[in-house]
Parts: sequence; C-alpha cells; structure tokens
Amino acid sequence: MSQEKIVFSIDGMSCQACALRIEKVLRRQDGIQKANVNFAGESAEVIFDQQTIQKNQIIQKIQQAGFDAQEMLDTPNKTVRPNKSLYLILFIALIFAIEMVAMFLGKHFLIPPFWQFVLALIAQTVCAWRFYQGALSALKNKTANMDVLVSLGTLSVFIYSSVMYFSGSLHHIYFESAVFVLAFVSLGKFLELRIKRQSLNSMTLLMELTPEYSEVFRHQTWEKIPTAQIQMGDTVRAVSGGRIAADGKIIHGEAWCDESHLTGESVPIHKTIGDTVLAGALLQNGSVDFIAQALGKETLLGDMMQALREAQGSKAPIARMADKVASIFVPAVITIALLTFCFTYWITDLNTALMRAAAVLVIACPCALGLATPAAIMAGMGLAARHGILFKDATVLEQAGSIDTVLLDKTGTITLGEPKIMAFRQPENQNTWNENQWLQIAASIESHTTHPLAQAIVNHAKEKNLALLHVENIQMEAGLGIQATVGDWGTVKIGTPAYCETVFPDDTAYTIIAMRIQTQTAFFMIADAIREDSIAAIDSLHRMGIETQIISGDRQAVVDDIAQKTHIHQAIGNLLPRDKAKIIHQLQQDGKQVAMVGDGVNDAAALAAASVGFAMRGGTSIAKHSANAVLMRPSIQTVADAITVARATLHNIRQNLFFAFIYNLLGIPLAIAGMLSPNIAGGAMALSSISVLINALRLKKYPLKYIR
Repeated sequence: MSQEKIVFSIDGMSCQACALRIEKVLRRQDGIQKANVNFAGESAEVIFDQQTIQKNQIIQKIQQAGFDAQEMLDTPNKTVRPNKSLYLILFIALIFAIEMVAMFLGKHFLIPPFWQFVLALIAQTVCAWRFYQGALSALKNKTANMDVLVSLGTLSVFIYSSVMYFSGSLHHIYFESAVFVLAFVSLGKFLELRIKRQSLNSMTLLMELTPEYSEVFRHQTWEKIPTAQIQMGDTVRAVSGGRIAADGKIIHGEAWCDESHLTGESVPIHKTIGDTVLAGALLQNGSVDFIAQALGKETLLGDMMQALREAQGSKAPIARMADKVASIFVPAVITIALLTFCFTYWITDLNTALMRAAAVLVIACPCALGLATPAAIMAGMGLAARHGILFKDATVLEQAGSIDTVLLDKTGTITLGEPKIMAFRQPENQNTWNENQWLQIAASIESHTTHPLAQAIVNHAKEKNLALLHVENIQMEAGLGIQATVGDWGTVKIGTPAYCETVFPDDTAYTIIAMRIQTQTAFFMIADAIREDSIAAIDSLHRMGIETQIISGDRQAVVDDIAQKTHIHQAIGNLLPRDKAKIIHQLQQDGKQVAMVGDGVNDAAALAAASVGFAMRGGTSIAKHSANAVLMRPSIQTVADAITVARATLHNIRQNLFFAFIYNLLGIPLAIAGMLSPNIAGGAMALSSISVLINALRLKKYPLKYIR
C-alpha cells in the first residue's frame, strides 16, 4: 500500500454541514483511509492509497459534491475583497432601508410596489443565486445546509410577496424582508471569510516571512532574483533589516538573527562564518553571505508550516459533539419551521405564519456551531507555533489542556545536555594504563554515538589532542552503554557501572561513566549544568497546579541533586527505557494525565506512552518521531507555554460552543413566538458567526502569564 497525505483547499463551504457532506463523500470512496474537513480553515486533509485512487480523482469527487478544490500551495491567501454581488445587494438593501424609514414617518410606498418587486427580483436572481446553487447541490447529495435554510426562507417570502403584489394586496408584501436577509447573510459571510483568511489563520503570516526577492551571486556578479528561483548551492546575500530566504551556512560576514518565528525566543542570536541561518529569520546589525542548503518546503520554516497546516486541519475529540449536532440540525430546523407555519396558520393567518417560519429558518443557521471548535483550534495552534510549540494534531492540543503531571528527563531537558568530565578515577591496584590512554580508547568508541555523555568524553579527548583509534564490532544497548573491539585491548565496555560489571565506590552527585578493559576498570566523573531557565519554568508549572517528577537513567544520587536544586519533589533514577514507560502507565492507571519531556533515544518509549510527549528540538529523530509535540526552543519554559495555550484553547472552545448553543436555544423560540422578523434573524445569524470568530481571535493575543 502506497499511502499519501495531501491537504486540499476548499472553496464554497457555507456552514459545518457542508464540511460534513464533503467528509461523507470522501469516506465512501475506495482507497481513502481518512478525511478531515476544516470549515474554519477551508481545507481538507486526506490520507489515501495512491494505488487505488489518485489526487485528481479526489478533487473530482469534491467538485461533484458542489465545491471547488485544489491542492493547498505554499502561497499566501489572496486578500478577501467584496464582489459585485455583495455591493449590489447592499445597495438594494439601502433603498429598502429608506422605504422603511419613510414608513416609520408615516409615508407609505415612497418606493412604488412595482420597483420593490423589481429590486427584490434582482436580489433573488443575481445576489441569491449562490445560495440556491449550494442548496440544490446539498439536496442532490441528500443533505441540507445553511444554503437550504436561507433559500427556503427568502424564496418563500419573495414568492408570497409577489403573489400578494399581483393580486392587489399591497399591504401584505414583504419584499424588504427577503432582501434584508440576503444582505445581512451575504455581508456576514464576507466578514466571516475575511476574518478566517486574513486574521485567524497564522499560515499567511508564516508564508510572508521569506522575502519576495533575494540577492544571489551568479555569473560573477550579484543579481536580484525572485526567491522562488534560488537553487541549492547558490550563494545568497542578506542585509540588515532583511529576512533570510533559505536555510544555509554563512561563508562571509556576521549579524544578529531574530529567529523568534521558529523558536518563540525573541532574543537575537549572533551568527558568524560557519553558523547556520534559517529561512524567515530577521537580520539585525550586519549582513551575511550564505550557501543555500534547503529551500521552500525543505527548510525548517517550510517543515513548520506543513506541520502547522496539518495540525490546524485536524479535529479535536471535543469537535465530535458539534459535528453530531450539525449533522441533524438543519433537517430538525426545517421540521420546526414547518410545524411553526402550520400551528401559526391554524391560530392566526397565512401572513404571520409565513413570517415566523421564515424567521425560524434564518435564525437557526448552524454556522456559529460549525466555527466554534475549528476557529479556536486554528487560533490556538497559531499562538503555540509563534512561541515555538508544534502540536502534531488537535487531539494532542486537547489532551495537553488536561495535563496534571509532567515527567522530565534530566540530561538535555532540565540540564544543558553538554556535560563535561570533572574528574577521572581508577582503583589503586589497577594502573596498567594512564588517564590519557583510557580517555583515548573511550573517545574512540564514544565517537560512534551522539549521546551527550559520550560527547563529553569525545570533546575532552579533543581538548587534549588525542587521536581517535580504529574500532570494530560496535554494539549499543539503549540506556546501558556501548561496547566495541579496540586493537590489542580486545572488547571494551563503556556505560553504567552495572553494564561494565563493576561498582563505583562512593555515593556522589556526579554522573559516573564506567569503563572496562579486560579485567581492569576506570571511571569518568561527569557533571551537567542546569539550564538557566529550568528552575523558573518548573516553579511556574507548580503554580499551574502541575506535579513534576524526574525520571532518568542516571544514578539516584545525581537525580536527587538535580531535583533538590530545581524544587522537584520526586526523582527516580537508574531507570531503563522500558522502566520509564512503566512509570507512565502506572500514573495513568492512577488517573493522572501525564506529559513526558525528553530528547534522547532512551526517552522514545516514554514519549510514546505519555498522554502528551514533548520532544526537544535538536533531540534525536526517534524521540521527535515518538513524541506528539515538538518544542522548537530547548527549554522547559515552552512546556509551561504549551499547557497554558492548550488550556486557553479548550476554554475558548467551550465559550464558543456555549455562545453557539445559547444563540439557537434563545433565537428559535423567539422566532416561533413572532418576536424576530426574518430580516432581524438574518442579522443575528450573521452576528453569531462573527462573534464566535472574534472570540477565537482573542487567543492570538493571549498572555502567557506564567513565564513571561
């Protein structure tokens, strides 16, 4: 099976019912394993088998459902501008508004009934055609959406008013109601679209970080070319105040780079020859020439955009409730409208019955309900990304909001992960080789692994200018150590004292790396500095009501020392990778919602077992693959950020769902009772969607108070 994942942009959705219809159509197709449609993001994430169905066939299926679709490109969304149809309906509504003011002042038919009919007819045939088209497409697919409600409501009022006009009952014409509904709904959908595309979605801001043009050295001179035309290996120049066009390595110059778009860290970083620059970074106080090593989607910025797009397009479990309600909402509303019409006609008259039924149809649009969850998810994901946190999907974001326990690896997480050898010791009766010989052999073996403790040994050997020896038969055991064959020394083991079949004689806070050659042993005593912000970040987690623990493969004395310095109440050392996962499972059985933070191979099992696994950027690939959230800045502060953002997003979703439900719970009874005219209902419906979006937008300015 050749599985592929593609995100499509969808045009033409009017409410959540449209999104559910597309999902239903796609999930019926052979070869499509998963389809998530995001109404707020106007996108569809599809996972499919290329051997069974092709991309263009998926697009055709979406088009057959009545919508436009294309593969989402890495280009900013076009600016949303009013179309001629919107201008026309607003102009017609203004004319009817003048008529209504005149009626209020006692002057009837300032605009003759004939012209009212003509203007209403223009509104129905020109401006309402999009609603009719969407309604017919929905009915053709045996579903119903907002377009069906608006079409039924406005068309029934228009037809009734037309019949009354041609029969001479001029006091029973309500052309203005149909026009006002179309005007309010059209204006509301325009404002909704504008907020979604230009304010809610963080993708546009990320896309605009790379410059449109860049200076590239070609044909022995500097040329200004479109950034899209840069090729791998090109020499590119960036100057102060400009942005980096691609990931690359500096070959000339120096400058300070603001990489906050990727890491959330606002402090500029000094870059000079040999350093890496990242696409989108803002240069300050200097200029650099660099070799382009990654372009477009292959840059860290491009990878981040792809991850953010997929995350924003996913659905949180809390969205399922809204989806279930939306799937039955429109048919239920049509039924309520019919019952309202029949009952009102029975106790009053046709005129009143029609107005109340139309008001029910218009007021009960499920737009606000459909926007409640995805709008908050998009805003929350964007906020997290700007602070260097990448959640892999909306489910992870929701789970992070309920975290009450955070387990922390020690090395590279709480500490810098750059340990240094502080001392060397060997038993007095074992002095066959001196310290430099032990160090040379150890560095030769440890150079074949990327573990931070191994690098400390390698770096110490480099400082002493010791040459590396040839080694063979390398074998590694995660969390224990490494062994290899080294020349005449035979099999050499390096790792924990137990792995090397020895015991360190003293209880110390240093990390002990044991080494065994034949029958002799030696010990490297290593210390790792605590990150500057770890203590403050852990304190902030405690203030949030979150319990913290250290789980580490290091010795108990070492982790106890780190725990005491960082105010962590519990620390467990001497753990194998499987032991870390067992601890997480036990905590989960006790009802805890557990997050794990780590960066190494030995953290992979624990990261996968946790409710939310946070992997540090710069950690091993397997750790990042096992985790379901990546911290772009190697700091526990970003864990506090992530949980804060998740909690704020869940709170925002609940607010939105409350607003959406209470709007309909209040609006429908008022419409049934005749307290809302169709035109007021149209305005209220538009306002409900916009209010949900504006509430979601508050997340973009949410203060991360715990650590800022």
